[in-house]
Amino acid sequence: MDPDSTLCYCFHISKRKVVNFTRQRLPKRASQLSECFGAGTGCGWCVPLLIRIHEEIVGNAAVESDDVTAEEYEAMRARYRADVASGTRKRNQYGDGGTKAAP
Repeated sequence: MDPDSTLCYCFHISKRKVVNFTRQRLPKRASQLSECFGAGTGCGWCVPLLIRIHEEIVGNAAVESDDVTAEEYEAMRARYRADVASGTRKRNQYGDGGTKAAP
């Protein structure tokens, strides 16, 4: 995923914004990334990716390149939202956040 690609679709927040926010603030908990324009507080899809970014930055590791394209990430989120709407998945049980892991 390109750094300028949307990470949080609910609030239109780019990956770059979250990475920069995390580097500047060094939050103690991943949940504090919600202070970055509300990231992760909408549908919950991006929470796993927010947690990973937090772990990588606060743990002083380089933020790795994602193995999904922006288009794949958007399509996976659309499936997550459809599953929530149809009742086959609970809201805020989080998506896979673009990690390609099984839901």
